[in-house]
Amino acid sequence: MPDEEGHPELMEMELGRVLSALADPLRRRVVRELAAGPDGEARTCSSFALPVGKATVTHHFRTLREAGLIRQVDRGNSRMATLRRADVEQRFPGLLALLAAEGVAASDAT
Repeated sequence: MPDEEGHPELMEMELGRVLSALADPLRRRVVRELAAGPDGEARTCSSFALPVGKATVTHHFRTLREAGLIRQVDRGNSRMATLRRADVEQRFPGLLALLAAEGVAASDAT
C-alpha cells in the first residue's frame, strides 16, 4: 500500500505504470536529469524549468511519484524530488541506463 504521500512500496511498483509515466518526454527528462546527478540529490520541481504551467508540473511529478520513480518531500514552502535510484534498479534493472542512453543519443542527434 502506498504511503500517505502516494509513494508505492518497492514490490508495488508496476512495470505498466512506470512505462506509462515514462511515456511522456518531459517526465523522462526529469528522471534522466535526476539520474545524471549525484545519488540522493534533491531538487525542487521548478529547478527543471519544464515549459508548462504549474498545474501541469504538479501533474507530471504526481505521476512520477505514484509510479514509484521519485520520492517527494515537503521542505518549507517547496517540494523536493529525489530519484528512487536503488528501488528502480532493484525492481527494473537497467531501466535508468536505457534512459541515460536515450538522452545521449538525443543530444548526439542535435
